[in-house]
Order: sequence, then structure tokens, then C-alpha cells
Amino acid sequence: MAANKKVLEFKKRREVVLTGGGEKAIQKQVAMGKMTARDRVLAILDQGSFNEYDLFVEHDARDFDMDKKTLHGDGVIIGTGTVNGRPICIFAQDFTVAGGSLGSAHARKITKIMDHSLKMRMPLIGINDSGGARIQEGVNSLAGYGEIFFRNTLASGVIPQISVILGPCAGGAVYSPALTDFVFVVDQISKMFITGPEVIKTVLGEEISMEDLGGARVHCEITGNAHFFAESEIECFEQIKKLLYFLPWSNSEKSNTQPTGLPDPKFDITEIIPEDPREPYDVRDVVRSLVDNSDFFEVQELWAQNIVIGFGKLAGETVGFVCNQPIVLAGVLDVDSSDKSARFIRFCDAFNIPIITLVDLPGYLPGVDQEHAGVIRHGAKLLYAYSEATVPKVTVILRKAYGGGYIAMNSRHLRADFVFAWPSAEIAVMGPEGAANIIFKREIAAAEDPEAMRLQKVEEYKEKFANPYVAASKGFIDSVIEPEETRKVIQHAIEVSSRKDISMPRKKHGIPPF
Repeated sequence: MAANKKVLEFKKRREVVLTGGGEKAIQKQVAMGKMTARDRVLAILDQGSFNEYDLFVEHDARDFDMDKKTLHGDGVIIGTGTVNGRPICIFAQDFTVAGGSLGSAHARKITKIMDHSLKMRMPLIGINDSGGARIQEGVNSLAGYGEIFFRNTLASGVIPQISVILGPCAGGAVYSPALTDFVFVVDQISKMFITGPEVIKTVLGEEISMEDLGGARVHCEITGNAHFFAESEIECFEQIKKLLYFLPWSNSEKSNTQPTGLPDPKFDITEIIPEDPREPYDVRDVVRSLVDNSDFFEVQELWAQNIVIGFGKLAGETVGFVCNQPIVLAGVLDVDSSDKSARFIRFCDAFNIPIITLVDLPGYLPGVDQEHAGVIRHGAKLLYAYSEATVPKVTVILRKAYGGGYIAMNSRHLRADFVFAWPSAEIAVMGPEGAANIIFKREIAAAEDPEAMRLQKVEEYKEKFANPYVAASKGFIDSVIEPEETRKVIQHAIEVSSRKDISMPRKKHGIPPF
């Protein structure tokens, strides 16, 4: 009888805590178009798999009448569950409890599940929906953020870390997502910024909306802080599950190899690239002609669109793609595309994911704006990332590979394992027109018909250099292949290079051009 009474008391206590900030707060959350923290967790995880921890944790603050306030779970839910049958760790800030503000106990709950995730080698998903530091707790709140940032850094490259912004994420709080591997945002719901609109108005006298300052589209299209954009929370959760399908659970293993199908015949690799080298095409169609089921999961689709990065499967094994995109700025490299691709390469390298590079670019983007924006430093990040990577690295030159762009896009000189080229490949210091104008400047100027002479010299340069055979004769290209051979050749190259053994110089760590 006494035992039954205790069970009833427990159930009653649990029921109260499970309501978070109460029915009114929940209704307000739903009215804003947002799911509750608990519903979000349950929507991401496999049905019935969630195990919650620290449900009854309460804050221990005493100042500013905090001792009179009960904050159920201290505004954050933590636990473990499964996604696609595999275990993960998860936390979700509960905006219905004190605006999801971070206090000392709140931070301890998050760091507890972070420690568990690292110790057990499981991915971590963090759902951010918070008004920021709990002002009433002063420096304890700031200390909590510091503890979280340290663990983000400790886990980097060991386990996949995923951040989901489903409400405000402001001030110091934004640095935790920035330290994780992938950030997901939802239109009209996600907000990320260091300084809010009110402060900007006070200090600078400028009126700006929260959406324009740090909304989902801003961070997907302009800043590059977010990697995936969704129209709804449910769509966002499906994206997370899709990403996890491609990822290994830690750096000590590889992603699951699963039986998959051949590429869709509608993506005919022999028909995608036009004969005219000046005519653009969508490189994503080339990727879809190579990967299993033509299933390509693009990362940062809306930012720095002159480079395409993402995941696919090849014979069931996850591979990462880095590809120049000819339909945007002719696929040139610039400040943002260099950052985007370098970071992705380092992620793939950390988690044992082979890298396939598809090359078609005229080089780095020239101009004063790029030079002043630090294209030298940013461009060097790409060189560093490729040079440092020890996973299988395979390059296919589809068309143009000029100047520094040829070197930067995983050339043999940066220790690509295999470099292949299509017959349409052009490898040279610069494009034929520009090169002819420089090399044959005097002859063109002295000719009776300078324009005719210029065209003649352009063709002469093309014959000599606008092809893959000069580079192949030097051994810089392993083989010139027909387009229809590409999938088979890449697949074999990855299989062969997966057995390589590389010794790097002994050091604490390198110093990338951050």
C-alpha cells in the first residue's frame, strides 16, 4: 500500500514537470508556430526510444526572488534515444520555462549529456530555443556557456555534433552552434545574432527587423552560418535524419554500408556537359549520374553557390563531393567558396569519408573586392584542407582547370590519390584567349589583320595546352577516361586508396590560415 502511494506521488510529480512552463506557456509557444521542446525530441527520435534524464533537476539560484520560483527541469530536456535504430544523445531547450534561459543547472544538464555523448561515442543533437543567459544568475550563466563551448571543441572531430535553431539563439549562445558540425534552421522561426535589433537601434540608430538581422535565410544565403534550410520544423527533422543516414557515429568507425541501387538512367553522364566549353551546366547532375540511386544530399545549398558540396553513396559507402558549379560565376573559387569547401573537406577527413572532387573552373575570382576580403588567406584554407586530408582523395577534371584553381582543387601536387581527366579537360596556366593575348602580343600587334592573327594564336594555344594530354604526359593525371567510365573508375580508386598508410610529420597540430 505504501509502495503504491509512492508510485502515485511519483506519477503526479512527473506529470507536473512534463508540462514544462504550464498550459498557458505551451499555448503561447504553439501560437508562435513552434512545437514544444518535448514534441521536438519525440519527432526526431524513433518512436518509443526516448529515455529522459535529470527530469527533476531544479535551479539553485537565490537572488532576485529566484528562490521562490520553480522552473521545471530548469528549462532544458536531455536524454538518449535512437534515429534509424542507432543511439544518439539529444537536448532541447524549453522556451516555455523562463524563456529557455540558461542558468547554472540548465548548463549542467547540457554538459552532462555532452559528456555522455563523447564518452559513449554517439552523435549529439542540440535544439536551441532560448532567450539567452539567465540574468538573475549573473556570472554563473556565463560560466555555463563557457563549459558548453569547451565541450563542443573537445568533441569536434570525434563525434558528429548537430545544432538545430528553433527560436531565438542570441548573444554568447550562438557560439555553441558555430562550433558544431552542422546547423539547421527553419524559415520564420530560427533567429541567430550577437546583438539584438534594440541594441543596434540604441547604439547605431538603425531600424532593423529580427528576421533581416539574423533570420534563417540570412544565415543560409549570406553568412554561411547555417547548413540546412527548411520551411517547417517537420521538414527540418527529416533533413536531420537524412544527414545521419550518411554519417558515421564517431571518428573511430565508418558510416554504415548499405545495399543501394544504380544511378537513375535519366542522368546520362555523356549528355550533361555541353560541347561548347563556354556553355554552363549544373554539376549536381554529374554527381547524380554517379551516386547510388542518384541520391545526392547537398550541404549549404544556398551559400557560395559557385561550389557544390554534399554527401552521396557509392556502392553503399558514403562519399563527400566537392565540385565547381559552372552555372554560378563559371565555378570560380572565391573567399566564401574556399571557406565552404575547406570546412567540408576537414569534416570528411575527420570522419573517414572519402572525398571526390569534380573540377571545372577558370581559377580564383579576380578583383579588388576579393583581394581586400582576403582571398589569399581564405584560398589558402582550401590548399591546407586538401593537403592535410588523409582519407581517399579522388579528382576528376571534367573541363577547365586553370591556374591556381587547378592546383587548389585536389591536384596531384596536393597528394590526391588518383587524378583522372575527361577528354574535354583543359589544363593550363590560364584560358586560351588570355594566354594568347600575352604570349603572342607582338605578333598580333604587327599583323596586317590583328584580330585574325589573335584567333589563329588562340587556336594554336588550344591545340598545345587546352587538353589533358600534356599533364598526363608528366604523370600529373593518372588516366584520361571516357565520361561513362567515371563511376566505375572512382569506385575502384576509392577501394584501392582505402588501404593506404600515410605517415605525417610528428607535431602537436598544424596552423591553418584561419
